[in-house]
Amino acid sequence: MDLVNASNEAITNLGERTMEGNAARDDDYKNKVDELFAKVDELEQRVNEVEQFYLNLKEPNTYRNASITKDKEKEKHIPSMKKLQQDASRREAAAAKRMQELMRQFGSIFRQITQHKWAWPFMQPVDVEGLGLHDYYQIIDRPMDFTTIKNQMEAKDGTGYKHVREICSDVRLVFKNAMKYNDEKSDVHVMAKTLLEKFEEKWLQFLPRVTEEEKRREEEQAEAQINMQLAQEAAHAKLAREINNELYDIDMHIEELREMVVKKCRHISTMEKRKLGIALSNLCPEDLSKALDIVAQNNLNFPATAEEVELDINAQSESTLWRLKFFVKDVLKGRCKSSNKDDNNNIIPPDAANKHENNIVSKRKREICDALAKTAKRRKKKPPS
Repeated sequence: MDLVNASNEAITNLGERTMEGNAARDDDYKNKVDELFAKVDELEQRVNEVEQFYLNLKEPNTYRNASITKDKEKEKHIPSMKKLQQDASRREAAAAKRMQELMRQFGSIFRQITQHKWAWPFMQPVDVEGLGLHDYYQIIDRPMDFTTIKNQMEAKDGTGYKHVREICSDVRLVFKNAMKYNDEKSDVHVMAKTLLEKFEEKWLQFLPRVTEEEKRREEEQAEAQINMQLAQEAAHAKLAREINNELYDIDMHIEELREMVVKKCRHISTMEKRKLGIALSNLCPEDLSKALDIVAQNNLNFPATAEEVELDINAQSESTLWRLKFFVKDVLKGRCKSSNKDDNNNIIPPDAANKHENNIVSKRKREICDALAKTAKRRKKKPPS
């Protein structure tokens, strides 16, 4: 369009379209930056999850210290979490079935005891009211009888015994309650003591089957726990690799955005380059090292860690120059804030800041002059060689 011959309305419309285009482009940059921030927040949560998992592990093992390649190889042989959960369900079901069989076998011992000629006083709950035993519940905390035990052994609604030792404990309770409440010379006490001894003999013969099953279950649970831990470590190792890859993608997106922004920025002038070079030469060693790292990010061949580095400002890309410019600006801003504080880290008022800075410079000059004077004095005292 020929702007000389264009109407005012056309020029106005062109300006508005340009402004709208710039605004749209700015919004696009903002949306991309917001997306990156959201992604970084999500990754931070996942990193914390992985970090917390490894902090909770008490002892390191070979799997955790293995390389990424070895992790991938081991993952092929480690069952998934879902499969481990299915295996755990099947294992629990099998263990419960074996325990049911043990309780069924224990039933023969229970029947032998309950069919004994002296078992009749213990078959039903104690008739406290009928017998006038007003102090029974004060002495006996938990009443028990063989009928109650039998009903719980046969329960099918999930309220029954889960372990054969529970039955054994209740059988003992029947006899111990009777011995506790009745006098040692009474018939009930003697009958209970005799039957308890017979029961203990039979239980000792049955006990090896119980301990064998308990040992088997303990070993299965220990093995399952190890497999579960390995699976969790494999899952978190995989998650860590995924996070690492996503962080790399984010770095690439940030670099792309940086390059897009730099392309839209003006070129740094020769005077600005000269000032930038002077500012860099005045940086402290720590800040200068950070600046050289910035240069090395866009130039992999740049010897940022060498003892002597020659930096050609004019040979750097616009992106690197702008990053150096902002870095130097931040460093100088930090120095300005530090210079406005005294030795006790107290803020110095603005009207006294210049005076404070002059005092520091004067003090530094005096230190340099004193050092030079001492050096000259030592040279005079040194005998000729």
